[in-house]
Amino acid sequence: MPIRKRHIAILGSTGSIGSQTLDVIRQHPDRFEVELLTANTSSDKLIAQAKEFHPAHVVIRSADKYHQVADALAGEDVKVWCGMDSICSLVSAEAVDMVVAAMVGFSGLRPTLAAIRAGKAIALANKETLVAAGSLVTRLAEEHRVPLLPVDSEHSAIFQCLLAAGNNRPSRLHLTASGGPFRTWPRERIAKATAAEALKHPNWDMGAKITIDSATMMNKGFEVIEASWLFDMAPSDIRVLVHPESVIHSMVEFADGAVLAQLGCPDMRVPIEVAISYPERLSLDGPRLNLAATGSLTFEEADPERFPCLGLAFEAIRRGGNVPCAMNAANEAAVKAFLQGKIGFYDIAETVSSAMDEVSFVSEPSLEDIFDTNREAYDRACAKTGLPL
Repeated sequence: MPIRKRHIAILGSTGSIGSQTLDVIRQHPDRFEVELLTANTSSDKLIAQAKEFHPAHVVIRSADKYHQVADALAGEDVKVWCGMDSICSLVSAEAVDMVVAAMVGFSGLRPTLAAIRAGKAIALANKETLVAAGSLVTRLAEEHRVPLLPVDSEHSAIFQCLLAAGNNRPSRLHLTASGGPFRTWPRERIAKATAAEALKHPNWDMGAKITIDSATMMNKGFEVIEASWLFDMAPSDIRVLVHPESVIHSMVEFADGAVLAQLGCPDMRVPIEVAISYPERLSLDGPRLNLAATGSLTFEEADPERFPCLGLAFEAIRRGGNVPCAMNAANEAAVKAFLQGKIGFYDIAETVSSAMDEVSFVSEPSLEDIFDTNREAYDRACAKTGLPL
């Protein structure tokens, strides 16, 4: 009997994760069907993807690009839509089996929630969804019996280790971090770092926002919060360990002191494949790990003095309520300001810290509270950094 194809919606298909998801699908056309592709403004790339994969629907969020996409795909059997409301509607379509949530930033929350309400399996690559609204998202997923399958390499590693461990609950999680481009730099030099220097990640090829977050280690802070929600772990039981080779993607420790680790090349297609093919593992062309060639594996403690954003993330989840949402929103604005040359590297952390302290605190935020907090914190950060509101 032929295996039924899994119909996939990719939110943010033109970004790094979205493009690599299509690489995986390209290798297994007998197992996956692309149902929906969405992009923000990258119209040319979206058009090329639609012509290759022939999805039933594409959405371009930017209204200015709608006619370009619609005209280019007029001869294709593809329906072209525009805007966020279209995305939220289409992810709920009966034909969709799984949604790859790869949109960048807070914008990924609405369509992810819509997909969960429709009972779709979620391959989660958007950290901000759980950072900003972890309690709401996980509660809704449990209510609708929707799996949240991690795509981040670190969370995928933990997920794979837990699968191997059966019903044994971990006592501690070890999230590894590359250390980013400034791992060996003194604080004085980091303070003068330019956006161009911060965008030179030593191991991973990612978009600008996540690359800057890696340089500040805010990205690792997001991952701590995400891991806490995904695996029901207290933040105090999650440790960040700098591992510059990026070979061990994360580790799980158990009550008897045993530690399981997942190793591999720094290639995001593996965690993507694990998520979208779960519970199977499919073959994948790509680099293979050669430990003899790698040589030694090294580990260091994360330095909160040089990377204060990591400490802010631990503080945000400790304070709880809507504070992680405020942290995320302020960080989005601060990173944008840094990329535009309006603020310095350490001003990112200062901007985030101020927003966390100044935002109106809500201990048990509703979805409306989350959207209000996001707007308030983002606006405060814009005012502080000189970004237009």
